[in-house]
Amino acid sequence: MKVTCFNILRTTPPISSFNTKPISSIHHLLLRSNPNPTLLSNTQFTFTTPPTISILHPKRSFRGGIVAMSSPTTPGSVNKSEEEWQAILSPEQFRILRQKGTEYPGTGEYDKLFEEGVYSCAGCGTPLYKSTTKFNSGCGWPAFYDGVPGAINRHPDPDGRRIEITCAACGGHLGHVFKGEGFPTPTNERHCVNSISLKFAPANS
Repeated sequence: MKVTCFNILRTTPPISSFNTKPISSIHHLLLRSNPNPTLLSNTQFTFTTPPTISILHPKRSFRGGIVAMSSPTTPGSVNKSEEEWQAILSPEQFRILRQKGTEYPGTGEYDKLFEEGVYSCAGCGTPLYKSTTKFNSGCGWPAFYDGVPGAINRHPDPDGRRIEITCAACGGHLGHVFKGEGFPTPTNERHCVNSISLKFAPANS
């Protein structure tokens, strides 16, 4: 008699490890479970896969079904070379967003704008400020007392005198943040932002 043996993969419960036994032990395993050893002794075994048997030993089970894996990179991060930025930004946007320049006070498009909406990064489109946090500081640049949570990073200037604010997604320069100036705002902070670093979207758009 000729018997063809197939490897069987058990998928439940989850497998955390396995041991491999050589085919020399197959005959012994079958003799223990078969009442007719004479029949087995005359049996020729043919294997459809390499001659090993895997004895699976589940050690651990998982509850909840699916385990979420974290991404190796920060969700929403934008990485471009300076050459790529130069190709998609206007010369003035590149000077301010990528080279940390400053626009002249009182000349920005959004300095006196108080329409309802959202201000996003002009470089990558990430929402940065809500119009509800914008106030008239009289400084000549758009002023906000708070940003969208997690959207803005702070870095001390090299001289340590001011705190620079940048878009957390692309690193674009926004301006500087000042604290303790006495403005009647909930945070007592003033985010002094270049208009050209922003792109405004009206609430009804």
